[in-house]
Amino acid sequence: MPISNAPIAVCSWSLQAESPAQLVERVRATGASAVQLALTPLVEKPDVWGDCVAALTAANIEIVSGMLETVGEDYSTLETIRVTGGVVPDATWHATRARAVEVAKVAGRHGIRLVTFHAGFIPHEAGAERDGLFARLREIAAIFRAEGARIAFETGQESAETLAHALDALGDDSIGVNFDPANMILYGMGDPVAAVRALAPRIAQVHIKDALPTKIAGTYPATWGSEVRVGTGAVDWKAFLAAIEGVAATIRLAVEREAGDDRVGDIRAALALLRSIR
Repeated sequence: MPISNAPIAVCSWSLQAESPAQLVERVRATGASAVQLALTPLVEKPDVWGDCVAALTAANIEIVSGMLETVGEDYSTLETIRVTGGVVPDATWHATRARAVEVAKVAGRHGIRLVTFHAGFIPHEAGAERDGLFARLREIAAIFRAEGARIAFETGQESAETLAHALDALGDDSIGVNFDPANMILYGMGDPVAAVRALAPRIAQVHIKDALPTKIAGTYPATWGSEVRVGTGAVDWKAFLAAIEGVAATIRLAVEREAGDDRVGDIRAALALLRSIR
């Protein structure tokens, strides 16, 4: 089946809104009519974000999925996110689990059926470290399943092959992948088009984001690549979207922009590029 013909979404956090009303205004300014909604603010700041879903619904903006931010993530460097990312750190696991419980309740209450997050760096080799991580991921999956939602892991922090093997080892067909081609480039983890083929059966959603690779390469890049406006980076969008068309499920697309000073303009440009290709 092809990419969904439903409206392309925008990641709410990309718009840096400070209130539901401002989020609605900025989504409209992009020309989009759907969002992937960051759910953590609804739990952590209910006085500000408690009526966000109602505001989006009143504006006829569809919520296609949610996003969980795990506790304590530090993206300062590749090494800090390796240590602090996802459900890996023991120091933040209980806080992340507690947050996941509350975010899952919000998802269930509002009929949000897919929630994505960064699992953390997944070891390629089997062993106690990977077994412990898998136990936590199964627990998170069960928490969301109890509320009628499935989870999907962001790509990029490991190779597509490592992630595919990990998903097989987890043994839970409900767990999917939120495929982000720019993350593959930012982390130096391979060609996004080839990665689609490795992960095709598991892809639940696609982030539309672009990037240039790091200029300091090695067996593991010493620095980040750089995120850029969609269409100006290393992603071959025609080839990538053609590969996504071959996935045996209907996939929703969501534009994400996490850098730059003109988020609305950059998202509008991304939407225009997608329309021109599709």
